[in-house]
Amino acid sequence: MRVQPWVGAAVRLGLAAVWLFAGGSKVTDLAGSGRAVNAYQVFPYDLAMVIGAALPFVELALGVLLLIGLATRLCAVVSAGLLVVFIAGITSAWVRGLRIDCGCFGVGGELAAGQTPAYGPEIARDLAFLALAGFLVWWPRTALSTDSWVNSNR
Repeated sequence: MRVQPWVGAAVRLGLAAVWLFAGGSKVTDLAGSGRAVNAYQVFPYDLAMVIGAALPFVELALGVLLLIGLATRLCAVVSAGLLVVFIAGITSAWVRGLRIDCGCFGVGGELAAGQTPAYGPEIARDLAFLALAGFLVWWPRTALSTDSWVNSNR
């Protein structure tokens, strides 16, 4: 029995859980998600609000596709791209001295007085998620996936 497809399934399901939790925590407050994006002070307000409203749906779609194992490599590439953007955004906020919550798993934004940002751990966490996405880019064939089922019936 080959181990890699089972390790890949665990990685795929883990990354699916990340996206489902991230999107699910924001989808009920799209305006709050927009404000979290706006807190990074990178985009004009209206564009930040659109990005913030769309992001939870992108995250949920990635989560569902990874959960069922459909278009795994494409989802991994998109995941990696998003994670690089998130890491760059958090790094930019840190370097510019902003005091914000990343909004990664819920509504973020400016921190209240007395709260300190956790940029280092947030970047480390996202780098770990990026490693999971990278694994799936290189080894997208996983056990218990729709991709495997479709490819076995060709």
